Amino acid sequence: MKKILIVEDVEFNRDLLVQLLEDDYEILTAVDGASGIEVAGQEHPDLILMDLSLPVVDGWEATRRIKSDHALRNIPIIALTAHAMTGDAERAIECGCDDYLSKPLDEELLFEKLAQLLGVDAKS
Repeated sequence: MKKILIVEDVEFNRDLLVQLLEDDYEILTAVDGASGIEVAGQEHPDLILMDLSLPVVDGWEATRRIKSDHALRNIPIIALTAHAMTGDAERAIECGCDDYLSKPLDEELLFEKLAQLLGVDAKS
C-alpha cells in the first residue's frame, strides 16, 4: 500500500484528508513543517500533501528542505493551499512542489493527481 504524508496544521482539514484517503493509502500526518520534514526523513513516504501556511517551518521552506535532501528529493509533493492568487502555483512549483491544488479541495482532481504521481488507478 502506498504511503502518503499529510502535512497540515488545521485539524479539520487534516482529518478530512485522512478520512478521504485512509481506505486506499497508508496515512502519516504532521502538524507543522518541521515535523513534516522529520516524518519524511524517518518514513520515506511515496507522496507528500503539503500545506504551505504552516507554523514552525512553513510549507514553502519545508518543501525546499525535503527536495534538497538527496534521500528524499524524488518524493512527489503536492501543495495543498488556500494560496490561490496569481503566481502562487508557479511559486509552489519553483520551491520544489511537483503539483498544486487550491483549497477548497476538488476531491476528484486530488485523486487524479495522486494516480498520476503514484502510478496507480484513479479512484472512481
